[in-house]
Amino acid sequence: MGQRGPLRAMVVDDSLVIRSLISRMLGTEPAMVQVVASVANGRLAVERARKLDIDVIVLDIEMPVMDGISALPLLLEIDPELVVIMASTLTTRNAEISLRALSAGAKDYVPKPTTATMNSGAAEFQRDLLEKIRALGQRYRRNGHAHKPASGLSVAAANASAPVLRPITPNRPQVLAIGSSTGGPQALSQVLRDLPRPIKMPVFITQHMPPMFTGLLADNLARDSGLPCREAKHGDIVTAGNVYIAPGDYHMTLAREKANVVVKLNQNEKESYCRPAVDPMLRSLVEIYDGKILVGVLTGMGHDGMAGARAVIQAGGNVIAQDEASSVVWGMPGAVAKAGLCCAIVPLKQVGHQLGTLMGR
Repeated sequence: MGQRGPLRAMVVDDSLVIRSLISRMLGTEPAMVQVVASVANGRLAVERARKLDIDVIVLDIEMPVMDGISALPLLLEIDPELVVIMASTLTTRNAEISLRALSAGAKDYVPKPTTATMNSGAAEFQRDLLEKIRALGQRYRRNGHAHKPASGLSVAAANASAPVLRPITPNRPQVLAIGSSTGGPQALSQVLRDLPRPIKMPVFITQHMPPMFTGLLADNLARDSGLPCREAKHGDIVTAGNVYIAPGDYHMTLAREKANVVVKLNQNEKESYCRPAVDPMLRSLVEIYDGKILVGVLTGMGHDGMAGARAVIQAGGNVIAQDEASSVVWGMPGAVAKAGLCCAIVPLKQVGHQLGTLMGR
């Protein structure tokens, strides 16, 4: 982590095997993260968090004595900015609990590999977990939570000059596309609530999420926003006013069939290590709508969406990004902003209103 000491992590899981596995994985990056505690349930995690300086917690959901969702608010009472990453096996129940945990203050989640998928899934789990710890830990440290002499991003990087904004193009959009990742579920809920009504165009959302999560996300967004949100299905005929969520493990693209635009799902290679990914969605929209596209890039790690946003800009569309201060991780929105692709970079609370303005309200 640069000049500052490594992030201090605690691993919480009732399985000794899983605790040892995660600890070994984190141990491969000793300059970035150090495991200072490893415990078997939520009660022990709370006790250790009160005694130790902890930056990051990898928290299991299902545990005896005290489970993860019960421990989460107690941990956040100790440090409201603590980086808590939920870890669970991929079941519908655990997906639902993980989404509740995100609403309650957890920063992100990682699906744990099962015994059956340990050989094939362990490497991806390790990469995903380390990337999340790196990105979320840097933000935690930048917000002033430092136990050791300085680290993370340099002052020069933190105070870099503001990105240059593009002029707004005159094309009136016929479609709205949104991409998001870490911190996305809460950001999407806010944006959809703030969009002016009625919405006279289709809305496509790619949120980096595994299977089982995206259907629940669609249900939650529909409930929170009052909009007709659904997990997209292959062959769906696109209609204005509907919100289509890319399903986990499938890229969501669009194609024209006679007079209709239809959803086409595929399991082509991951892009930016993601499936679903934002870039293939945006590329397919350009083929159909040319420059009559409005794009919002919200909080998330990595740079997925930048190449697709560039294609939208080249076709004559408009792109806005969530600003750094309101993003959980300013990776995806930062990438499009720093590439000079945005006509606006605004706080989350202004994203929906800004999109509404550009939609022609």
